[in-house]
Order: sequence, then structure tokens, then C-alpha cells
Amino acid sequence: MAKTYSLYEAKARLSAIIRGVRQGQRVTVTVHGVPVAEIRPVAAGRSGLEARLAALADRGVLVRPADRSAEPRAAARRPGALARFLSERD
Repeated sequence: MAKTYSLYEAKARLSAIIRGVRQGQRVTVTVHGVPVAEIRPVAAGRSGLEARLAALADRGVLVRPADRSAEPRAAARRPGALARFLSERD
């Protein structure tokens, strides 16, 4: 279960929060009671673009080609896919 802290509490307890995250916990940060951020462990073994492409493939949004030199293609054409991708980018 994710713990929730206000921004003020999160700033005051950042070291303790990071210790918990290193142990696999997820933490939600709120501003005026509205969730605005999530602190979670980084996926091991994947980073950057490769991690993002793998996450999209795991969700079924992207089909990874068998030939790694080929470009990935969209699994389904849905309006607004580019906007969703850009809004989720790191």
C-alpha cells in the first residue's frame, strides 16, 4: 500500500521516504490534498528510452519488432496517441 505525504511532510522526511522507496515502497505526494507526484523505485536493468519503449510494449501500446534494427510500430491507431506519449515522457 502506498503511503501518502503532503508536500510539507515529504520535504521534512525525504531521507526516510527514500529509504522506504529503496525497500520497494511507493509514496504519493499531495498538494492541498490532491495527489501530484509519486515516488517509486526505478525499474532495475532498464533506463531511458529503452525502459520507456519496454513499458509501452508491456502495456500493449507498442509492438517491438523481431529485428532490433527496425523501428517499433504502434499496436493500434488511436487519435491522440502522440499527445498521450508525450505527456507520459520522462
